Amino acid sequence: MTQIFLSIAAILGGLSVTAGAFASHALREKISERSLEIFETGARYQMYHALALFLVALLISRTEFPQPALIASGWLFIIGIAIFSGSLYALSLTGVKSLGAITPIGGVAFLAGWGALAFAAWNLKF
Repeated sequence: MTQIFLSIAAILGGLSVTAGAFASHALREKISERSLEIFETGARYQMYHALALFLVALLISRTEFPQPALIASGWLFIIGIAIFSGSLYALSLTGVKSLGAITPIGGVAFLAGWGALAFAAWNLKF
């Protein structure tokens, strides 16, 4: 799991930087200011949770038998990025407002990931 989560965290972190640069340079003149804010929110939350996933990978690497809650938190962060950030990217680029209805599902995945991480941290033994 360590290698998988580290690799995914690095890819998602790099894609977040790419998304931010894309928003600043390619989208600034093409979409509304509000759509640009929405896109940048997606990129920001993607980076936060790529870093959280990196932390999860490091914690997994430090334990002999990783807790299921720790592994679950990593997958929940990945799912949250896909749904939360992905829906914000799609909403800002297409203007289809109904895409905003699925964004909270990604937010719930983020919250569940943080909850699982807190539970795992409470029980960590190094």
